[in-house]
Formats: sequence, structure tokens, C-alpha cells
Amino acid sequence: MDLEFLGGAGEIGRSAVLIDDALLLDFGMDSGNPPSFPLREPDPEAVVVSHGHLDHVGSIPALLSGDSRPPVHWTQPTYDLAMLLARDTLKLHGGTYDCPFTEAELARLTQVSVTHDCGQPFSVAGYEITFFDAGHVPGSAHVLVEDADGTRLLYTGDFHTEDQQLTAGTTARPEADVVLCESTYADTTRRPRPAIEREFAESLEATIWEGGTVVVPAFAIGRTQEAMCICAEHDLECYVDGMGKRVTELFLRPRNRGFLRDPECLRRAKGNARFVDGRNGQRERIAEQNTVIITTSGMLHGGPAMTYIPAIRTHPVNKVAMTGFQVEGTPGRDLLETGSAEIDGRVMPVSAQVERYDFSAHADRNGLEAFLEPYRESEVLVVHGDRCEWFAGELEAAGFDASAPALGDRVTIDTTGVQ
Repeated sequence: MDLEFLGGAGEIGRSAVLIDDALLLDFGMDSGNPPSFPLREPDPEAVVVSHGHLDHVGSIPALLSGDSRPPVHWTQPTYDLAMLLARDTLKLHGGTYDCPFTEAELARLTQVSVTHDCGQPFSVAGYEITFFDAGHVPGSAHVLVEDADGTRLLYTGDFHTEDQQLTAGTTARPEADVVLCESTYADTTRRPRPAIEREFAESLEATIWEGGTVVVPAFAIGRTQEAMCICAEHDLECYVDGMGKRVTELFLRPRNRGFLRDPECLRRAKGNARFVDGRNGQRERIAEQNTVIITTSGMLHGGPAMTYIPAIRTHPVNKVAMTGFQVEGTPGRDLLETGSAEIDGRVMPVSAQVERYDFSAHADRNGLEAFLEPYRESEVLVVHGDRCEWFAGELEAAGFDASAPALGDRVTIDTTGVQ
């Protein structure tokens, strides 16, 4: 089994791993400025996708630009999310370098899509594939790949070992000769999720009691719905704006509810929330209310947050509650570090309180170690992280046979090890 790392090795973003020039695992993009894509567009016999985040699915339609029509295998929520993100990319960047595909490729994607449930093996391109719930976002999956010689590779995708509002932590540990493991938060240890949620809710309640407005910048996929569920659990009125509204509706479709930890939790959260359409100055009026506003974008580089932050920024009783990691160079990161942020081309000082809560959907250091413990006799290849080589070294010191492939590397696997 030969692996070629076309993206996601030694970096976060544009994940793409090609097996034997035949089977492609993920094909994402890095949505930075400028965006980046996998090193090349291969011509696989089939594509298997771990989950529906842009850094894992963002470039998939581009694979259909030529004569090839490889089937694309994923869970139902992952397909739905991929189509939503692709349409959004076309709307925002169609016809530019920032979008590597056209409407025609997107239409072809609907024709080659094949959906699967977790735990049901299927054969493709000469391999047996099985999905296992990864606990990251609804529909996310570990991908177990077994070739004709019996070599078993486990591609973890992104995963979480702790329960969230939407998903239960992964418990899957299928036997594998090689584990291709994400390492996004290998250098982080966080407090238990219930404690973070409780602190978040108490902070929102305090601001509401004091007469302020809370803006919660949140990623559309997962984070918006997590914040909605917490608000509902604590009887906090909230407005929801941006793409997160469409993602919420997507998760509540009958065909996707089985991928939720508790569908009723999200249904109640939707009933508690008020969705914003943004017409006729609605956002400006909402920003004047004593309420919670959950909105994209999570890092303040676009979306309705561009209206809400300027509207609430000058009053110190108001609050901006960040719910996700803020990449260096984004307005969200600048706001946390300097108290100012560039919003719609203008640097604005923010007098409102600014807080950050770690609602990451990735396993932390403890979660990664707990997940890998059964694989001490397996080879571990560390990917999808800013410090892959460092974490591989940490694992080696703990007795694992671990390494970190570099971008563009080719690695050969056999049942006796990695060459």
C-alpha cells in the first residue's frame, strides 16, 4: 500500500491522501488569503471522504473537471455539507482562482455521490472500506481501508473523544496495521466540556442581566448549533444569523437525524432560537436588544458579524464571546490580542468585553493519547497539525512507532511496517 500526501501533512488544511494512485482520502482546501489546494489533482478510481469541513471537501468538485467520474463515498450529512459549502464557494468566488471548479462540476458531483452509514463495509477500487463514527461533527467518520493483501489502514479524519451537544465522543478502535492520525490539538489540554459550557452560559446570563448584548461569532458547521443548544438548555433567548441557519436545517432533515447524539436537543434549540433574515435593517435593531446573537463568521472575516460587532462595540457592558480557535492574521485573533479588529476594511477599537471559550470539536492531547493507546503495536503516521514532527517524537518517546510524513512524501506500507 503506497501513500502519497498531497495535503494536510505538517499543516492544517487541504487534507488529501492518495493510496496506490487509486483511492483518494479527502480533497480539501485551505481557505486562507490566498487559498491553497492539494499539490496536484490526481485521477483516482474512487474518493472516500471523512467529513464535511472545507479543509477536507473543498476541492472535491474539481476532480470532475476532466473526463473521469470517480464515485465519491461519504455519509449523508457529509454529502449535504459538501454541497452546501461548494455552492457557497461558487457564490462568493465563482470564476476566480479562489474557486477551483464550476457549476458543471458541482452538478456532476451529485451524479457520482454514494452515501453510507457507519459500520457497514463496502468495496471500492479493490479495497474494503468501513466508516466509524468519529464524534467530530454530525456525519464525521474514521475511515478503515483494507487492501487485497489484508493490510489495514485507519484514517482517523478529525475526531473527538468527548461528548458534545451534537455528537457523542468516538469509541471506535478497529484493528489496524497503520493509523493515519490527526494532531490538531496535540499540544493542548482543555478542561472538561461540561465545565466550559457552564462557564459560557453563566457569562452570557451575566451580560443579559446587566442589560448588555452578546455577540457569539461561531462557525456555521457544528459550533453554531452547539451554542444554540447551550442557550436552549439555560433558557437564554438567542438570534441566529448566517450560514449556520442552513446547516441547522440540514442536520434536522430526517435522513440526517440519526447522525445526531440527540435530535430532540437540536430541535428544541431551533425552537428556542429566532432565525434572522437580515432584511430592512433587522440586524441593526436586533443589536440594540438585550439578547444573544449567534452569527458567522467564527473568525470575524465576513458574514453578518460585520454588522453586529460595529453595532455593539462601544459599550463595555456588551460582550463578544468567541467560541473557536482564531487563526493568526484574522480579525478574531487581532481582537483577542489587541482589543481592535479590522471590520469591513476599517480598524475598530472594541470597548465591549471579549472572551474566548474552547469549544473545539477535536480531541486534545489527552484524547489523542487515549485514542492511540490500543495501537501501540501499529505504525502511527501523524498529520493534520502545526507540530506533527514534535507530536510524533512525543509518541516515540512513549513507546509508539510514530513518524510525521512531509507534504509531497510517498510512504510504502506493508504488513511488516512502513518503508
